[in-house]
Amino acid sequence: MAVRATVTRFPIDVESLEESGLPWGVTVSPFAAKDENGNPPVYGSEGHLLPRCENCWGYYNTYCEQEQWAWTCSLCGTLNGLSSESVSRYSQPESCPENISSFIDLELSIEESEEMQARPVYVAAVDLAFNFPKELKSSVMTVQSEILLQILVSVSSEEFLELVKSALLAALEALGPGSLFGLATFSHKIGLYDVQGPIPVVKNVFIPHDSDGTLSMELQDVMPLSSFLAPVDTCKDRIASALETLRPTTSWERTSGAGQGLDGIFLGGRGFGSAMEALFNYIGSEYGNTFALARVFAFLSGAPDIGAGQLDTRRYGEQYASRREDADRALLPEQTPFYKDLAAVAVQSGVCVDIFAVTNEYTDLASLKFLSIESGGSLFLYTSTDDSTLPQDMYRMLSRPYAFNCVLRLRTSSEFQQSHSYGHFFPDPQYENVQHIICCDSFATYAYDFEFANNTGFSRHTSELPMLQIAFQYTVVVPPDELANAGSNTTTRAKHSLKKRLRIRTLQFGVGHSINEIYDCVDSEVVLSLLVHKVILASLEQGVREGRMLLHDWLVILTAQYNDACKLIQSGHGGSSGVHIDVAFSQCPQLQPLPRLVFALLRNPLLRLHEEGVHPDYRIYLQCLFSALEPSSLSRAVYPLLTSYASPDTQAYPRHSLSRAALITSGSPIFFLDAFTNLIVFYSSTADPSLPFPPPQDCLLRTTINKLKQERCITPKLSFIKGGQDDATAFENYLIEEQDVEGSGFTSVMGFVSFLEEINQSTLEYLK
Repeated sequence: MAVRATVTRFPIDVESLEESGLPWGVTVSPFAAKDENGNPPVYGSEGHLLPRCENCWGYYNTYCEQEQWAWTCSLCGTLNGLSSESVSRYSQPESCPENISSFIDLELSIEESEEMQARPVYVAAVDLAFNFPKELKSSVMTVQSEILLQILVSVSSEEFLELVKSALLAALEALGPGSLFGLATFSHKIGLYDVQGPIPVVKNVFIPHDSDGTLSMELQDVMPLSSFLAPVDTCKDRIASALETLRPTTSWERTSGAGQGLDGIFLGGRGFGSAMEALFNYIGSEYGNTFALARVFAFLSGAPDIGAGQLDTRRYGEQYASRREDADRALLPEQTPFYKDLAAVAVQSGVCVDIFAVTNEYTDLASLKFLSIESGGSLFLYTSTDDSTLPQDMYRMLSRPYAFNCVLRLRTSSEFQQSHSYGHFFPDPQYENVQHIICCDSFATYAYDFEFANNTGFSRHTSELPMLQIAFQYTVVVPPDELANAGSNTTTRAKHSLKKRLRIRTLQFGVGHSINEIYDCVDSEVVLSLLVHKVILASLEQGVREGRMLLHDWLVILTAQYNDACKLIQSGHGGSSGVHIDVAFSQCPQLQPLPRLVFALLRNPLLRLHEEGVHPDYRIYLQCLFSALEPSSLSRAVYPLLTSYASPDTQAYPRHSLSRAALITSGSPIFFLDAFTNLIVFYSSTADPSLPFPPPQDCLLRTTINKLKQERCITPKLSFIKGGQDDATAFENYLIEEQDVEGSGFTSVMGFVSFLEEINQSTLEYLK
């Protein structure tokens, strides 16, 4: 469990918090195997015996004062009695994890009936309906163009299916023994595959085209679930054979009501919402008997256009190109609550949904995203099949451990409290500050804002310091081989088993008695995380322009507060034209990264305007990605790292600014840019021709690249560019500190120097 705070010394009171100009909060990665310093938890058993405070329900920890028969809660100060059993256990404190470390992971007892519910279940739902090329949709259809249309659609359909097949073959390699796998398809009909016989058998049920989309029969009546879910151990080759039979739906297969007509050719026929609803009810019938969590992989190539949950993609068009209308605000909200409601059905059915959208057409991910993020899954977007990392992402996602049915609870000492929480979870309907997480891997990160519980703040004179305790209850599936290694009896070794665990982290923070003390312990990456969550929320509620203004104004206020705190401005002369504003935070190294991070965030497609060519689906994808990243990864995604190499085996400089000037002045021949989702190796046009291109596999640069790829939650795209020969646009677009680097001519695109000048002027105006 990694926990990072915006400031490691908390502001002493409300006035100090406001004067600092900084957000106050933490980020939490609850299922991370180690803490932020690389230390693992101390493991133990009998978590149900851990004493709890009678007042705040906090857990006993190393910061609590213990007497023979009682203990004092480190969070609220309540004196609690100890049971005779606890007194006996604590007579040998070194034997109890809670007395050894403030970071513990304890096993909880589990119901005997739950031992049978552990078999992992995975279902692939593949889109067989496809989008028609936009340029041909609007053309006058002749016999020749109709034939051309069919050919183009067939080609794009086959490319999509080949990519999906590759991804599912990779997934089969990653699935552990004992897993069950089901293959389903959807278009204007739902197809269910039985692969347990010598020949794959598919049975179909048609999807009504109206918005109700209720099927004529239940999927259980189409095919028994026991026939649909095949054991991967014995059926892997048959599943692979079934994948080879997948073919796109042809136009003559579709009924006349499927989608929007175009001169006799019927477009669409993608009943995604109806298919998902039917699948959840189908799989959910065995929730608690066959499985504890089922994962559905939904592969989409366009927007749903028939049946329940159909979406109108016409809202994305020329009418939003005008600068007088905030297209970003119009396209960010969902157009129907159907998929948010469907996510609740998925959760009740024990299903987690991952959506893989492979399309460059408008698909309205603003509506679809809720099905994935609110069921505990992820949203992936690939705009092209050519360089898609979908197979690698599938394998990576299924190879790493995950927890499910998680409950996350953050408690604080009495002087302060949680203000807001951010992340892909849903709040408990009954208990305050309790979040439920359906599925959680080691990368998943959540954020919290703090506020003071009263005007008093923290005491200046006592030794009591701010306390924070995070409790994370979770369930994992333990494979049979791990049970055997743990010494389980032979009757259960052949089965997967469930393990419930309770992970607790208790932290003590210092108090900053002055603004300078607070500024000296800022973590700029965590500050960025909180800011990203806030601007995403502002964008969704009030539009992207409002999000940009919020971020800009925050930096102006921070700059003013810093200059005032460091006595760089004389009282009463803030508006004077002769006043010098330190916009670079030259006296505080911890604050110095913030102007660049804010500048880069304003230049990021997350906050670029619609009129600058940012696709609304790509913006939604970034919102979902950025709001789940841990701080270091998010910082890299917002402001890429540029390093230089004298040769593939020798690093020259560890960091450069993102400008052409940096390339020229460094004199290095090779540059490596890490933008989190993209890795680019760039050889200067003046590089020695004898340098090997691309760099050899056994060199330092390749080792660095491979290490980064292994550490990422998603697979970054790797590109090699030779300056003077290859198109260097992909690399140059990341040199954001240049003035109008893309040559787009928009006034919102400014270089970093101009940005600092603008912040300087805005700060002067603010100080007036």
